[in-house]
Amino acid sequence: MDTMTTVSEVLNKLKSEGYTVDFNLDDNCLICHGNSLQIYPDEFVVDRHFRFEGISDPGDEAVVYAISSTKHNVKGTLVDGYGMYSDGVTSELVKALKEKVASSPTDKAPTAPEEKYNEATPQRPAGDRPLDAPLVEMDLSAFRQQIKQEKAWQNSDRNAITVFKTSGMRLVLVALHQGAEMKMHTAPGIISVQVLEGKIKFTTAQQVAEMGVGQMLALHAGIPHSVYATEESVFLLTLAITPTNK
Repeated sequence: MDTMTTVSEVLNKLKSEGYTVDFNLDDNCLICHGNSLQIYPDEFVVDRHFRFEGISDPGDEAVVYAISSTKHNVKGTLVDGYGMYSDGVTSELVKALKEKVASSPTDKAPTAPEEKYNEATPQRPAGDRPLDAPLVEMDLSAFRQQIKQEKAWQNSDRNAITVFKTSGMRLVLVALHQGAEMKMHTAPGIISVQVLEGKIKFTTAQQVAEMGVGQMLALHAGIPHSVYATEESVFLLTLAITPTNK
């Protein structure tokens, strides 16, 4: 059985197996990082996928997909944004990924449906913390200390914890080591980023924002962006998703 415990370990292992292309999500296709190749849902398969609960709450696991396309003769990987944007995504591509994942091997069984309280894990043994209630108190100072004491922070370049999660909104505290980067990705709703510690560089195709403590920004849904930590940093990410009518 695989004993890989971090996203980086999985990516390195898959790269050694020939999954050398970095894929990015678009609304209805995969984009190959570094060129303009677009691969649509009927042109690729998910060979394997890996879930991680150590980098965030059980409801916010990272997912690494090993993807291949015989039509385009490419193999690569896709990292699902450390799970922060997973809820509310309804694009054609994400639906196709979920369907393909259902028939692909995984190193971890799917988690149970979301509860109002978080559950204990080996990485976070203290469970029963309220994620959603009529009133939820959040001690950001305590959470900042907690995520810097966990193994995920010691063994990787980042850590995160969801402090509030309800229909239409999510608050996630994210810590990045100096030099860590959240590569270009999109969010399914409006986001705000508020820096609590350190300095980050927030980049879109049109603009670069150098942000320090006490500064924040807002970004509309669907705009590709990346985050780079110029110093060891902590920021509060808010994601707001407009419910879709069914």
